[in-house]
Amino acid sequence: MVPRKTVTRSNRLGPEERASAIANMRAKELDILVIGGGIVGTGAALDAVTRGLRTGILEARDWASGTSSRSSKLVHGGIRYLEQLDFRLVREALIERGLLLQRLAPHLVKPVRFLYPLTKGVFERAYVGAGMLLYDAFSYTGLRPPGVPHHRHLTKRQLLRAAPSLHPDAFTGGLTYYDAQVDDARYVATLARTASFYGAHAASRVEVIGFLKVGQRVTGVKAKDKETGEEFEILAKQVVNATGVWTDDTQAMVGERGQFKVRASKGIHLVVPRDRFQSKLGLLLRTEKSVLFVIPWGRHWLIGTTDTTWDLDKAHPAATAADIDYLLGHVNSVLATKLTRDDVEGVFAGLRPLLAGESDETSKLSREHIVAHSVPGLVVVAGGKWTTYRVMAKDAVDEAVRALDGAISDSVTENIGLLGAEGYEAAWNKRHKIASAYGVHRVRVEHLLNRYGVMTDELLDMIRARPELADPLPGADDYIGAEVVYAATHEGALHLDDVLARRTRISIEAWDRGIAAAPVAAALMGEALGWDAARIDREVALYEKRVEAERASQEQPDDVAADRVRLEAPDPV
Repeated sequence: MVPRKTVTRSNRLGPEERASAIANMRAKELDILVIGGGIVGTGAALDAVTRGLRTGILEARDWASGTSSRSSKLVHGGIRYLEQLDFRLVREALIERGLLLQRLAPHLVKPVRFLYPLTKGVFERAYVGAGMLLYDAFSYTGLRPPGVPHHRHLTKRQLLRAAPSLHPDAFTGGLTYYDAQVDDARYVATLARTASFYGAHAASRVEVIGFLKVGQRVTGVKAKDKETGEEFEILAKQVVNATGVWTDDTQAMVGERGQFKVRASKGIHLVVPRDRFQSKLGLLLRTEKSVLFVIPWGRHWLIGTTDTTWDLDKAHPAATAADIDYLLGHVNSVLATKLTRDDVEGVFAGLRPLLAGESDETSKLSREHIVAHSVPGLVVVAGGKWTTYRVMAKDAVDEAVRALDGAISDSVTENIGLLGAEGYEAAWNKRHKIASAYGVHRVRVEHLLNRYGVMTDELLDMIRARPELADPLPGADDYIGAEVVYAATHEGALHLDDVLARRTRISIEAWDRGIAAAPVAAALMGEALGWDAARIDREVALYEKRVEAERASQEQPDDVAADRVRLEAPDPV
């Protein structure tokens, strides 16, 4: 006799799991329904389901398709917030940084070393050094080691030895310190999958088109499956609005004025080959408004970011020629050999959800987060930083459970590693043996371990069954065919764009933005998802239009023109 399943645990987040999730959400009232599949929404879904609550989460497009895949990809306390005396935010973020590095996702979050350059004399070194000392001290206040080394002082000679491509007259010396970095889109997809593993009903490409109300109380949502066009209702005792820059739009559907407003700030990043300049360190540079990071990213550098108001299409913020020239100008001011537009491999633009205040400058708006019961049955969480997503999610669910009956457990996500985390260090230590056992190069195994953790075995089993899946994708040697198939069968990728832009980062890392890889990846996805030839051709054509529109928008002089050109490319659905 087969034992009856009492707990929903699925290691996959594929089409079958999506269909099952929608059916389950339609069939029975949820305790918590989360709207928004970014870092905070998926974090809230994991928080709720691991408290024992019947949980669902909806995302109108793909997981992390908004802000959460277009960040600076840093897990950091925020050095600049020390100068603003926002010690509470810095301390909170540094505690979370240590947790992410050592417990929650050691396979996805990695230390990165930065240079803070100095241009003045002894006083500046003492001032910045005191700030770095405080930064290190805050990282110890979470009752665990910080997971990264302390800061160090460098002389000018030491600085130029570590970063020989810097202009010799640009700085008088510097300090080095550590933060961490992450593939933000991969993290969110893994987080959604982890929530699903613990029993949350997770469905992407399902849009909330309205709210259900009894009197003034929100009792659920009206939703539309964008893959099929079908509309249906989902009942929930509490709904959590975690839609980031779309917070005000979502609140407007309730018919109530929000208690606070969220403004969108556009930040763009450039992707440049690692060989364009030599440095063992990332760079943190001061600008007239904020700071600019030069971040090591595999075989690339990420250079960003800008900070300007954006009032146009939120789904596809566009970088302009002026944005690109602004970043190149600032980084070239400290490089001996200057970068040009020809050195830029990729460009991406994202929006920060900032809590609106009295200042008109987005760079001065708050990075704090707010949680509120805007109307009965509806909790809103807004603002915040990527690094502190777990705290934001916990606070949102705490607010929601106050309105639920019965004794409900406190948050336990501080102790729940993402899928792939448990046993990662042991797998890393035997990576040579894994490579030998599967007949795969050690460097390839290291790449997979740092993207999938212990779930790497699942991709290697695919390769053992189909050796051709070990072949790299055209124009994107870092990624192999097995990753495309796995994205479709296990990671919720429903369209080619989901794979090339988010499950991998081919759209920003490849010189051709993924054009050569697109037909091969589409064919692999088509085989996994049952697409016919017409569907495969359509997915490739849509992706090519996206790349064409993005390239054209980056030649435009201003936001309005760039937005108009970018929107000429249709979405997959």
